[in-house]
Amino acid sequence: MANIKSAKKRNITNEKRRAKNSQVKSSIRTSSKKVLKALSAKEISPEEIQQINKDFTKTIDTAAGKRVVHKKTAARKKSRIARKINALLSKPAES
Repeated sequence: MANIKSAKKRNITNEKRRAKNSQVKSSIRTSSKKVLKALSAKEISPEEIQQINKDFTKTIDTAAGKRVVHKKTAARKKSRIARKINALLSKPAES
């Protein structure tokens, strides 16, 4: 346990940041799961999938902007989701 006043303050701010970062990371996982669930659902239109993806992109870009996640991590996650969406949306057009 810290004895110095500045160290005690630092512990308090670190705990606040940790809680906030945890909340943001959780929202990223939740929005990612929403996109994947929408992709697996058959009755959702492509427009709805695009809207859900837009929400996911906004969530992860905000987190990357606040440096909760690294910008390349955000780009990788967006890219993987986009590839899945594009693969799914291109299949019905071919058949």
